[in-house]
Amino acid sequence: MQAKDILQKLRRFDAYPKTLEDFRVKTFGGAAVTVISGILMVILFVSELNYYLTTEVHADLFVDTSRGQKLRINMDVTFPRVSCAFLSIDAMDVTGETQIDVDHNIYKERLDLQGNPMEDPEKEVIGDKSEDIIESLKLTLNTSRCESCYGAETYNGQCCNTCEEVREAYRKKGWAFITPAEIEQCKREGFTEKLEKQQNEGCHLYGYLEVNKVAGNFHIAPGKSFQQHHVHVHDLQAFSGTKFNMTHSIKHFSFGQDYPGLQNPLDHLEVVAHKDQMMFQYFVKIVPTTYLNLDEKVLYTNQYSITTNSKVVSATSGDQGLPGMFMMYELSPMMVKYTEQKRSFFHFLTGVCAIIGGVFTVAGLVDAFIFHSAKMIQKKIDLGKAS
Repeated sequence: MQAKDILQKLRRFDAYPKTLEDFRVKTFGGAAVTVISGILMVILFVSELNYYLTTEVHADLFVDTSRGQKLRINMDVTFPRVSCAFLSIDAMDVTGETQIDVDHNIYKERLDLQGNPMEDPEKEVIGDKSEDIIESLKLTLNTSRCESCYGAETYNGQCCNTCEEVREAYRKKGWAFITPAEIEQCKREGFTEKLEKQQNEGCHLYGYLEVNKVAGNFHIAPGKSFQQHHVHVHDLQAFSGTKFNMTHSIKHFSFGQDYPGLQNPLDHLEVVAHKDQMMFQYFVKIVPTTYLNLDEKVLYTNQYSITTNSKVVSATSGDQGLPGMFMMYELSPMMVKYTEQKRSFFHFLTGVCAIIGGVFTVAGLVDAFIFHSAKMIQKKIDLGKAS
């Protein structure tokens, strides 16, 4: 069999027979349909290409079996009406572990009443340490001195050479710090005067805490905190007569590291205290989450949901409590796992073929409809003229 005969037989399988150019009719309607369908093909192709280039994320749910991990709490909170000298931050959990005046990478920044920073932020325990005054006094006072703790010594020979050391000794004893004006160290450091000076200021707190990965709570509230008969107490005697406006704004609040697409319900939240001495409670449900990216790197983090409550706490209102911001959190026994995956190239190729073929077929139907409709209308017009 000759090659010419083989080619002749292969022509029978041509699914796209061609018509002669002389028998083709080009119309304005066909040109318009061609341009529109071409633009539509390009738009759909770009959309399909963008979909192919994006990462696909699959979610799975299973029981959380992780152990021994720590829970990182990130925060960026501003209290525009409460001074940094008045605030303390404490954390406790169901295991009984209590952290008083937490200083785990927490920074404070003094603000004026317009919200402008007054000094560079300092990394230290939340509360008034008067460290600038203490450093200057060390140069003039005898370094071998041992001053009194005013009866709050927990062992023989204990020294309290600064006002803060006296306050700490009082805290360990469970005593209220009522009379700082009568304590020589506090008078020397100007403790009372400094509190009065900072009364009309705000405070910007940011950083993170690390706590046990169990249910617990933490709070940001006025007063020096201490344990008394296994009860957590805040000493507000030094701020007697002060009304605390706990208006606050939360720029960022999360548990663990961020991952693509994470939404934190408390981010950019503005809370206004319409009355003084208000307690703001946030009840947080944490869902442990792992995120596996394309590089097979696992990120351990958390999502959370939130419900809120607020009330006025004072002797006249009848509600017991402390003004401040309180976070009560518990962890879900279930864990969510997100896995990044690249989209299939063959799926992309199938989509592109479907776009081109589909648009081409529909455009041909539309063009045929327009062409035959125009012929019918023209034919009726010609018959009308003839009659």
